[in-house]
Amino acid sequence: MPDKFKALVINQVGENFTREVKELDLSFLNEGEVLVKVDYSDLNFKDAMILKNGGKLVKEYPRIPGIDFSGTVEESNDTEFKAGDEVILTGCKVGELFHGGYSQYAKVKKDFLIKKPDGINSKEAMILGTAGFTALLCAFAVKAKEELLMQSKVNDVLVTGSTGGVGMVAVMVLSKMGINVTAITGKPDKADYLKELGAKNVVDRKEFEGEPKLIGKGIWDGVVDTVGGNILANAISQTKPKGIVAACGNASSNNLNTSVLPFILRAVKLWGVDSINISKKRKEFVWGEVPNLVDFKVLEKSIKVVGLNELINIYPDMLKGSLPNKIVVDVNK
Repeated sequence: MPDKFKALVINQVGENFTREVKELDLSFLNEGEVLVKVDYSDLNFKDAMILKNGGKLVKEYPRIPGIDFSGTVEESNDTEFKAGDEVILTGCKVGELFHGGYSQYAKVKKDFLIKKPDGINSKEAMILGTAGFTALLCAFAVKAKEELLMQSKVNDVLVTGSTGGVGMVAVMVLSKMGINVTAITGKPDKADYLKELGAKNVVDRKEFEGEPKLIGKGIWDGVVDTVGGNILANAISQTKPKGIVAACGNASSNNLNTSVLPFILRAVKLWGVDSINISKKRKEFVWGEVPNLVDFKVLEKSIKVVGLNELINIYPDMLKGSLPNKIVVDVNK
């Protein structure tokens, strides 16, 4: 094991905010029980905010950002993990309150990690990352209409923001579950790829951007929403009786202009989804389902792999919404 490692470090001194790839001593990593040799990380919107200026999320500097990573345990002071275990970390305030995954090594609390399931590799874990994991949580929430709440079968589901990191995986996973998926997108040139992911229908985002009706014609058994705003409000108004709307994002707006009518007349359920405040047991279950529900050969077509130096140049495109690909970070590139 080397004494030094490479990492992307952000720092703030007064008004001067910096981000640079540096060589650090292993002693820089002074928290947690498990030392991981990192293979891959990824780029999420939260990562891009942190890389820009800390995003009001980082409280102490210097900090290694990167809210996700996958890799292999190098050393462990806890019996749950041993050297050689392949592990995944998503969320857990890593990259914010703790040093994160844009690094060749990471040292974290054992409770932050899960063992990588058989059937996927380290790169595939970060093709999903927080976004893909959230998509799986949303899909299971929608499926709960029939499996947990014992209501009628889920046939037709709407996915908003379908070309984003959450949306693409949600389209694929719901399709694998045997559901008819309608994908909303503002990128008509992506329609063929969305159908390759499993979408039965692709509709223009403009159809959902107008002022919503208090309650509209019931079309959807479920909805996975990543954008908020009027698109979410319209989706709620069009949800069938006892349908479930899984909301996990605010890419369009934090606001929600709706009424109580879909909830009291149709018993629609608005199911908030986050990927941090869930049990380790739940994480292990969801990741264990990945080999059955995700076709990485198709997802690979939307992936761009970059190194740490390239990441510094590319993260602003995430904030502008102009990234054509999901970004996977090879920290050893």
